[in-house]
Amino acid sequence: MASWLLGVGILAVYILGIVSAIMALMSSRTSQGAVAWIISLLTFPYVAVPAYWIFGRPRFYGYVTARGQRDTILRRVLDGYRHNMSPFTPSSHNADIQAVEHLAMMPLTRGNRAELLIDGTATFDSLFRGIEAARDYILLQFFIVRHDSLGMKLQGYLQQAARRGVRVYFLYDEIGSRKLNEGFLADLSDAGVEVSAFRSSRGFKHRFQLNFRNHRKIAVIDGKHGWLGGFNVGVEYLGQDPRHGPWRDTHMKLSGPSVMGLQEAFWEDWHWATHEVLSLAWQPEVTYEENHSVVIVPSGPADRQETASLLVQHAIHSARKRLWVTSPYFVPDQGVQDALRLAAMRGVDVRVMMPERPDHLLIFLSAFSFLPDMVRAGVKIYRYLPGFLHQKVILIDDQAAMVGTVNLDNRSFRLNFEITACIPDAKFAGQVCLMLEEDFARCRQVSLGELKARPMWKQLLSRAAYLLAPIQ
Repeated sequence: MASWLLGVGILAVYILGIVSAIMALMSSRTSQGAVAWIISLLTFPYVAVPAYWIFGRPRFYGYVTARGQRDTILRRVLDGYRHNMSPFTPSSHNADIQAVEHLAMMPLTRGNRAELLIDGTATFDSLFRGIEAARDYILLQFFIVRHDSLGMKLQGYLQQAARRGVRVYFLYDEIGSRKLNEGFLADLSDAGVEVSAFRSSRGFKHRFQLNFRNHRKIAVIDGKHGWLGGFNVGVEYLGQDPRHGPWRDTHMKLSGPSVMGLQEAFWEDWHWATHEVLSLAWQPEVTYEENHSVVIVPSGPADRQETASLLVQHAIHSARKRLWVTSPYFVPDQGVQDALRLAAMRGVDVRVMMPERPDHLLIFLSAFSFLPDMVRAGVKIYRYLPGFLHQKVILIDDQAAMVGTVNLDNRSFRLNFEITACIPDAKFAGQVCLMLEEDFARCRQVSLGELKARPMWKQLLSRAAYLLAPIQ
């Protein structure tokens, strides 16, 4: 009897392996990932089957976006507020912007003020001033929140806001903020702050969605001002962690109709986490201090399209003179790699800035498997020397820039919820250009000789790490 049960169990595991392999064949995010999963599932089903159901799921199921649904409570609210946006949306613009709008499922808006915030002090000073000025509500979302001096300072500002009658909603990723203790959250709740984890694996039906993350960093004050960019909440982001040294990052503050896009992304995330539909102000307020045009592009594994990857590829194909990219984690998919090489071949000044010091070894090693081909094609690779580089910025010619949370790797392209601000404005692009020129002056350029001189064992290790890129 026992041997019969054992045989049935072994057969069931292999059947599950075959079924999972078929699913991987039909739905894996990349051909590289499909081949890796199929071989593993058919050869080592005892290990590969549970791994596939945790790490190999192609999409995030159950998440409702107002932009993508036809008849939901969220959609009905969205339709009403989008009508309010029409006075601030240009009646016509070029095809490049139309493509971004299609990806974002959000309109380009004018009458905005976009302010670069360079490094931690400028970012958190600006954010804390905004929290102090809040009168109606605060929406705050981070991937990582730490219970350190910066986290406690943020907690204090939020508690004060809640006690003076401001509605405060605080959303965090339960994996990114896994070290955040219950006492920190309880103190916020006791002060009247509404607190929730994103809960990617919420409920029995979605219990295997463990490999997805909400990597967005969003703050919205009263629907009038918003913040997004690379910063999380921890003293290392202020350069106070000796392991990382000086921390180089970029955030930005938006004022005007584009803030509605940030608010909408938070609103959808909060709905997923809590089932609540927040009552917020949906009347855009215009500012003509700078009159920047802005498109907010939310992206994530619930999208029908691979929004983040397509957005980056579109930016690369749009470049005519220069394409400067900064990313702490640079393991782009094949489409982005090909686009970068082709841009360099047609004479575009393509530069990629990466950190000299890694904080994720596998991702750092993966890049060495394809960097030689990049350099041969004319892509210039730079390593940032003073400390850890964490900013996610793209400059396209002298006409447009992108600032957000998207890294150039598979996780940001397909596994994370992310958010990007696209600003097709020459003046703002000029500010980004000056900022990046200072950063490049603190870098060293990587030569082809340096890459080819790496010992064989390092080359093999890099190639093996690259094979794991689809699940990193």
